[in-house]
Amino acid sequence: MQAYTVEQVAEILQIGRDKVYALIRTGHLHSIKIGKLRRITDQHLADFVASLEKEDASH
Repeated sequence: MQAYTVEQVAEILQIGRDKVYALIRTGHLHSIKIGKLRRITDQHLADFVASLEKEDASH
């Protein structure tokens, strides 16, 4: 399992760091905390992308 920083996820998704935090805050993107560090696993990222695809398909 791979765990990414918020900055790495922002780069992967080509969105801003603040947007990643907003997605986490609203529950759209799950994350884990290790001490004070926030990490997004590859599974969290895959689930998030799948939810976007599912939402897109329903429109």
